[in-house]
Amino acid sequence: MKRTGPTNPLLEKLIGELKKRSNEQSINLWKRVASDLEKPTRQRRVVNLSKINRYTKEDETIVVPGKVLGSGALNHKLTISAYQFSDQAKDKLEKAGAEIVSLLDISKEKPNGKKIKIIG
Repeated sequence: MKRTGPTNPLLEKLIGELKKRSNEQSINLWKRVASDLEKPTRQRRVVNLSKINRYTKEDETIVVPGKVLGSGALNHKLTISAYQFSDQAKDKLEKAGAEIVSLLDISKEKPNGKKIKIIG
């Protein structure tokens, strides 16, 4: 069976931009995020807030190459970027004071990928 990849034009554009940034800066972080997003929907990463809370500290910057779900709680502020967020996760992140940033914006803000943690 032939693998076709994502058909969502916005996702295709995001993957292309991340790969371009990776090549320009020679940073493998963005290439890894792009390759994770290229996977079929069923194989994409899904992370609960409880896991994010367990593996992060105050004021860290994290990237989830998939979807963030609202199961659990977040007890500290952080900057988070993901392809998708559930409504419940967005509500809990806003209550915890977390900053939600799009993947494209975070790749522009921190093109070198320093001090960014991938979770999932």
